[in-house]
Amino acid sequence: FSVVQPSFVVNPEFGFGSADRRHQVSIVPFLRLDGQDSNRTHVDLREAYWRYLGDDFELLLGLNRVFWGVTESRHLVNVINQVDAVEDLDGEDFLGQPMVHLALERDWGRIGGYLLPGFRPRTFPGARGRLRPGPPVNESEARYQSRLKEASIDAALRYAHYFGNWDIGASLFHGTSREPRLLFDPQRGQLIPFYDRMHQVGLDAQYTEGAWLWKFEAIAQKRKHDAFVALVGGFEHSFYQVADTLADVGLLAEFLHDGRNETESPATIFDNDLFLGARLTLNDFQDTSLLVGGLLDIGDGSSSLRLEGERRLSDQWSVDIEAQWFISSGDSGALKALRDDSYITLRLSQHF
Repeated sequence: FSVVQPSFVVNPEFGFGSADRRHQVSIVPFLRLDGQDSNRTHVDLREAYWRYLGDDFELLLGLNRVFWGVTESRHLVNVINQVDAVEDLDGEDFLGQPMVHLALERDWGRIGGYLLPGFRPRTFPGARGRLRPGPPVNESEARYQSRLKEASIDAALRYAHYFGNWDIGASLFHGTSREPRLLFDPQRGQLIPFYDRMHQVGLDAQYTEGAWLWKFEAIAQKRKHDAFVALVGGFEHSFYQVADTLADVGLLAEFLHDGRNETESPATIFDNDLFLGARLTLNDFQDTSLLVGGLLDIGDGSSSLRLEGERRLSDQWSVDIEAQWFISSGDSGALKALRDDSYITLRLSQHF
């Protein structure tokens, strides 16, 4: 059966800068009011930081969102921020992370260190929400490997540079995993999040040659009872001004592999998968774009299809659409809990 789930979002952005552009302040609050799921009604500070830009260094204090990675279907190396899982299934909405960030710019590249005081647990839909993993998740009973729990202090280091047509990034992370294991409590019929400590080494690379973009991400991760390697790699090939129009079309293909032991690490749907997609950019005055992508599990045959589109209606109004169809859950796939949760999201936004 179908369910309509209306919601209202306020997401303003405030930015301030000094006359010499050395000092920058960013404040990005977020509020969602959901008509069905009380867990999805929440307030957050996505950003609230002060940044100082020196001649060859950068210092940032406060809450911020950090993105690492180059691939389309999965962002393996992106580990700084916690996912806001009540927002969307794609894992691209993040909670603000408290941090002290210092980066140095040199001829041989950019190196940045992150001190991350305070851990933010993942959000989950409630009993009346959609896209929940079977039994409801009891966030209030979350457990931690670290005795400091949410007061733990994490650290990360990243190096980035370009060499000819190559863009390379390498990262280290030590701290509490943003991905929890979901442990079943048979007495309450609930899932309890458990957050392990972990060490992770990450590598991301992109090679550009004409209309080709070759992309790769890989991690080696060590937890208390599991050590594994995961990777995603592929390409995007663009065709420009198709059929004598302004439109560009990009074709995408990526292979994903994850070697984790799912009894000792968080479950994943990306164990052995193929992603195929197409991106249409009209390059018109309305900034119209459309992305369609499908994910196929080579092992169990489970598959899903995702669509994302956006268009500007005027200087103040825009519309975008997101849709996810769970076509097949396979014989033993992780998509079984979501097999009845295909959805379409239509979003109308006003900008001031």
